[in-house]
Amino acid sequence: MAQNVLGSELQPCSYDPLTGWFRDGCCNTDSGDFGVHTVCAVMTAEFLEFSASAGNDLSTPQPATGFDGLKPGDQWCLCASRWTEAFEAGVAPPVVLESTHARTLEWASLSDLEEHRFTGNTA
Repeated sequence: MAQNVLGSELQPCSYDPLTGWFRDGCCNTDSGDFGVHTVCAVMTAEFLEFSASAGNDLSTPQPATGFDGLKPGDQWCLCASRWTEAFEAGVAPPVVLESTHARTLEWASLSDLEEHRFTGNTA
C-alpha cells in the first residue's frame, strides 16, 4: 500500500468529485503519471484563479471528458509541481496530509506542507 507524507498508509482524497491519476479517489501515482498528481489539496477561489492564469483551468466544466469543474472546498489530487508553484506565489491551497502521497516530498518539504495543513473536515 502507498504511503502518505507522514509515513502512514495513504488515505482517500475525494470520491466526489472523483479524483486521482487512476480516478480511484486516492492520490496514487505510477511511472506514467508525468504530472505527479500526488497532493490532496482543498480548492480555494484564490488557487483556482492562479491555476487558470498559469494555464490549467480547473474550474470550467469539460463535458467531453466528463470533468464537471472544481469549486472552492472540493478536494483534488493536484500536481506536485503546481502546488509548489502556487506555494512560491503565496497562493498554495490547504493540503490533507494523510491523503497526500509520499512522492510529493520530491517536490515540496514536509514543513511547507504542514504549514498548509487542512484542519477542517475531510471528504
